[in-house]
Amino acid sequence: MEQPTETLALLKGQEGFELTIHSAERDAGGFLTVKGVLKNSSEKSRAVPLAMRGDETEVLKHGNSLGGATLLDSVGKKRYYVLRDTDGRPLTTTGLSILPAGETAAVFLQFPAPPPATTEVSFQLPTFEPATLKLS
Repeated sequence: MEQPTETLALLKGQEGFELTIHSAERDAGGFLTVKGVLKNSSEKSRAVPLAMRGDETEVLKHGNSLGGATLLDSVGKKRYYVLRDTDGRPLTTTGLSILPAGETAAVFLQFPAPPPATTEVSFQLPTFEPATLKLS
């Protein structure tokens, strides 16, 4: 798999996990898709933290995911949550379990797009430090 070269943000998580965000792009349908790579930078296999899926009952039913992620638009004073399909499944990478030492997994998350005037948001994922993303 060809790795994107641009890095919008590098977030440090617990137990050696890192999330590199490569893009945060709006589309014509009114969505914002965030893409990146989750890496286990530790020296042993680790379970992906369950806290990353958040604590919403509907999301918990669908297994491990990045469903706990949010975007914070401080100018517009709004918080955006990962979108859900009609069955309540989060529109994000799911099925994350064990990541071997040094291994990566490509990830995506889909949110409602903030207004066009919003050019930056704070990306937040449980167990990771927040990061500012420039939107395209």
